[in-house]
Amino acid sequence: MSRAVNALTALADRFGSDKGSRKHRYTELYHMLFSPFRDRAVTLLEMGLMIGGPEHGASADREVAEPPSVAMWLEYFPKGCVIGLDVSDFSAHQTERFRFIRCDMDSRANIDRAAAEIAALGAPDIVIDDASHASAHQQDAFLALFPVLKSGGLYVIEDLRWQPPAYEARRKGFTKTAALFQSFLTTGEFAHADPAYATAMNALRPSISGCFVFQARWQKARRDQVAVIHKL
Repeated sequence: MSRAVNALTALADRFGSDKGSRKHRYTELYHMLFSPFRDRAVTLLEMGLMIGGPEHGASADREVAEPPSVAMWLEYFPKGCVIGLDVSDFSAHQTERFRFIRCDMDSRANIDRAAAEIAALGAPDIVIDDASHASAHQQDAFLALFPVLKSGGLYVIEDLRWQPPAYEARRKGFTKTAALFQSFLTTGEFAHADPAYATAMNALRPSISGCFVFQARWQKARRDQVAVIHKL
């Protein structure tokens, strides 16, 4: 039996985003979460605008095209604006409602600078991390950007079940992001192999009103795939 297609999934499939029915099916969750925002002048930040960056062995200076998910978000949120962040240069695709910030997330200092630029453009209502998927990148981004997120906002981390081997090899023993958020769900505290990360993550606990981790294609038997964190 065919599955009903919601408005966001239809847009993802039309624009060729892998968030739709053809691959990850993230839009089934996102439509439920984001539909109350549709007619608001929201700001959505997406990190990672096109597959095939350095985490897959490509140059950061690769040739890029119009990001499919940005086109999807701009149509889904007709009054909203999108801030895109990527290691590659998408500045040629900027419009009145799409602003771009280039950032190599392999450096926490770079992420902190990007966070300051994002705050200057306007605190986001929604953040989606679809960047390199490296554990340290995801966690550094969360530490820098969750404080910038508006109260009542949603922070999403995608693709928890895959990390690029080359990046992970640099930080052997570094706690995976899925395990980090599962520890919070289980005990109410973030457990991390690196005490500095544990301290920094736990400092954010008072501003987290809810945290949910979903498995791939929403099937419990599969590996963790998406984390959604709600800010008080």
